Amino acid sequence: MADILHDFWIKASPEEVFPAISTPAGLDTWWTSRSAGRPSTGEEYELWFGPDYDWRAIITRCVQDAEFELELVSADPAWVGTRVGFRLEAGDGTTRAYFHHTGWPEAGENYRVSCYCWAMYLRILKRYVEHGERVPYDKRLDV
Repeated sequence: MADILHDFWIKASPEEVFPAISTPAGLDTWWTSRSAGRPSTGEEYELWFGPDYDWRAIITRCVQDAEFELELVSADPAWVGTRVGFRLEAGDGTTRAYFHHTGWPEAGENYRVSCYCWAMYLRILKRYVEHGERVPYDKRLDV
């Protein structure tokens, strides 16, 4: 199996970062076009990326201001069963974000493209939390 791992720092507290990675309003600022759900372990999230990308995920881990993870249950076949999540660690005026997208069946084309896309999306997350920047959904991979 292949995994995507990215560690980075955000100049904000875990209390400021957590809503951006765990709530529909937060996810919609940097990842999804729109989403719905309640951030609680066992709950289902709707993740909408366009008419052909209306996905579902189950929250497998939700620890306030510390951890959040989703397991994709209805998505592109390569994504089904994979887990996307964060662990947050407070620093001196910063948060270290440990991002993972684990459980890929192989390091195929979808995996390789996703490695790039995650880096781009995580940069947008960082800019949103640190500076309040909002990038329109259809421009996110162009910034």
